[in-house]
Amino acid sequence: MALSLERKQEIVDTYKTHDADTGSPEVQIAILTEQINEVNEHLRTHKKDHHSRRGLLKMVGKRRNLLTYLRKKDITRYRDIIRKLGLRR
Repeated sequence: MALSLERKQEIVDTYKTHDADTGSPEVQIAILTEQINEVNEHLRTHKKDHHSRRGLLKMVGKRRNLLTYLRKKDITRYRDIIRKLGLRR
């Protein structure tokens, strides 16, 4: 269920803010969103997998904290990442 290195690099290249960027909030949020989507698909077929459900909830909480941080720090970057990822419909 882990992201492949190639997929992770694609996400980093898409959402980075400068050339050497791998840890900005935008990149972290995008990677977490991809992982959340994968675990969601897994849980659709394996409904009783409560260990993965707990991991999903931890990832969602971490993403929420990063989004809150980004909203407080720079509202335009927050709005851009929300729009790009299709969150907050």
